[in-house]
Amino acid sequence: MKNRIEVFSQKKGKEKLTLLTAYDYSTASFLEDSKIDAILVGDSLGMVFQGNDDTLSVTMDEMVYHTRAVRGGAPDTFLIADMPFLSYHVNIEETIHNAGRFIKEAGAEAVKLEGGEEIIDKIKALLSAKIPVMGHLGLTPQSINVFGGFKIQGKSLEAAKRIIQDAMILEDAGVFAIVLEGIPEKLARIITKKLNIPTIGIGAGRFVDGQILVINDIFGNYKQLTPKFAKKFSDVGKEMEHGIQTFINEVKQGVFPEQKHSFSIDQDIIDILSKE
Repeated sequence: MKNRIEVFSQKKGKEKLTLLTAYDYSTASFLEDSKIDAILVGDSLGMVFQGNDDTLSVTMDEMVYHTRAVRGGAPDTFLIADMPFLSYHVNIEETIHNAGRFIKEAGAEAVKLEGGEEIIDKIKALLSAKIPVMGHLGLTPQSINVFGGFKIQGKSLEAAKRIIQDAMILEDAGVFAIVLEGIPEKLARIITKKLNIPTIGIGAGRFVDGQILVINDIFGNYKQLTPKFAKKFSDVGKEMEHGIQTFINEVKQGVFPEQKHSFSIDQDIIDILSKE
């Protein structure tokens, strides 16, 4: 079997990388058939799957559960799992244990961590334990209480320099790629040129090595939030509303189910039952 991380990384400068999130078997099976470059089981499930206001309450057990389900639907697709809030912040031992669960219990091939220099000891420990790591810089959702909400990062000179520095530190440590979220397009372009590893943008403009979006955003079936950087590629939400209302109407009108949706039984048995 080809090393999917090497295949992924070697596409830098050759073709754009494509990633989407998934949280369940059925969605993952469609992504598997699409030949997408990678699937991320994102802690965004806390919002689009669980209905929370942010990602902070998602647990390790929940992430492992969803990652296992996605792996079942996409056995041959490169699979990355988000390490949730406080799963890698306490100490190195706990970080390795939690990341290891994704590999051993759920079938992930890599984990993603948010942050730069402040977590570099955890990243190096994971890499020493032979657990591949994807970085994540810029608007890191697990830090919204520090940022004061979902705000674009790297707009000042100092902040931009810090993101560039963190990106180079992550590359030097050995991460195989970095997600750049919610940063100015021109800053993302500078970072992408400086790095030898792929940059994956989400709200980082056009000049990165690939793009990732939350799958609910491209389908339009998450009503609570529509990020500026997201594009609705298919209005599945509208189709769902139509399908639900049509079901309700047909049941109430006696249109559904039809005979073709029903099962038969020998009339002799019905005759006997009717006489009892």
